[in-house]
Amino acid sequence: MQDNTNNTLLTVAGLKTHFPVRGGLLSRTKAWVKAVDGVDLAVQRGKTLGLVGESGSGKTTVGRTLLRLIPQTGGKVVFDGRDVFSLTNSEMRVVRKRMQIIFQDPVGSLNPRMTVGNIVGEPLKVHSSMTRTERRTEVGRLLERVGLAAGYARRYPHEFSGGQRQRIGIARALAPKPDFIVCDEPVSALDVSIQAQILNLLSDLQDELGLSYLFIAHNLAVVEHFAHQVAVMYLGKIVEVADRDDLYNNPTHPYTKALLSAVPRPEPNPDRERIRLPGEVPSPINPPSGCAFYPRCPLTRQRAEELGSSERHTVVVDGQAAPVVRRCTIDVPTLKPTADDASHCHACLLQQD
Repeated sequence: MQDNTNNTLLTVAGLKTHFPVRGGLLSRTKAWVKAVDGVDLAVQRGKTLGLVGESGSGKTTVGRTLLRLIPQTGGKVVFDGRDVFSLTNSEMRVVRKRMQIIFQDPVGSLNPRMTVGNIVGEPLKVHSSMTRTERRTEVGRLLERVGLAAGYARRYPHEFSGGQRQRIGIARALAPKPDFIVCDEPVSALDVSIQAQILNLLSDLQDELGLSYLFIAHNLAVVEHFAHQVAVMYLGKIVEVADRDDLYNNPTHPYTKALLSAVPRPEPNPDRERIRLPGEVPSPINPPSGCAFYPRCPLTRQRAEELGSSERHTVVVDGQAAPVVRRCTIDVPTLKPTADDASHCHACLLQQD
């Protein structure tokens, strides 16, 4: 994946996050859930990187791990030239004010026992030397900036709608004046009309403040509207990354093609074919060897029909046997640029030949 170092704010290399599965009388580790298993990303200054994939692919874990909300198993995260995982607690506290998060659940992310003023003002209390009067003034300004009245600071979260609660979450994220924000599916729990308002607000804030976003979502239509670059994730790995227009117009990985074929369109095209993938996403506890997508991949099945028996392997999905390319079951694909565009990378062995 091409990395313009001068304009890159955040670089993620080989990120891994594994969770132990414990059992037995002594709660010993029996297995590992490989939620994130070698992710490479780069977020440019003032731009939005969309991270998409099915539920359970590891998107949220990536966002929380790079903020050190979840301990990493391996890999490296560099934020504005500093290795995040090597920072001490005091050093991380300085960096943390520049890296914030907007949570998916606008209800669960707000403390019901705190007023809105205390919720939004807490980052100011931790990361600034403002007096109580200065904090109160700044909280009012932040609330007005996200489309709420300054007087709402005296109310509690249960007095607001879902969209208003998400605006409160955005105000809280803006309080310490960050450079980078992880938007963890910030509109997925909202009505469609409210989604557009929140997306427009985030876009206006980006233009005004020069913010960089990692925008996590499973709705590809939303990402197409909002992101500058898009990375597609499957079972803990990035399978394709490209500029938004290039990825939506010229997808190369079979999984990306399947996702895009499922996006509803206002003007249905009778020539557009829906790609239906067999089976379910494999368990991250015991992922397939080689390419993790091969049991469901339509391309490897098509190519296997043209090969001899020595180059094929049989896989059973949904009770049906199907041939796949043996190489896909052995070799692990890595992100490589396409022949036409160095910024468009994919991890498909059959497309890289």
